[in-house]
Amino acid sequence: MYGKLKMDICETLKKLCEYKGVRILEGSVSVGHIHLCVKTPLKISVSSFMGYLKGKSALMIFDRHPEFKQRGNRHFWAKGYYVDTVGRNK
Repeated sequence: MYGKLKMDICETLKKLCEYKGVRILEGSVSVGHIHLCVKTPLKISVSSFMGYLKGKSALMIFDRHPEFKQRGNRHFWAKGYYVDTVGRNK
């Protein structure tokens, strides 16, 4: 189950990032969390992008894996997220 879910999460995140013009530079999916290094257009705020990514991906995962709706509080992702920036000094 984990292997199939992992692939679905990866594909879902890739698709949603493409819709917003966001490039995934690096990423990893683990059992408890996901790490992404992305390049976003300047017009997108971090908070709106994360809300979009977590909200839409949860709906898409629930459509593909309805058994997760039956567990606990029906939330796929945890409430928060961590963001840091990477860039060049000019």
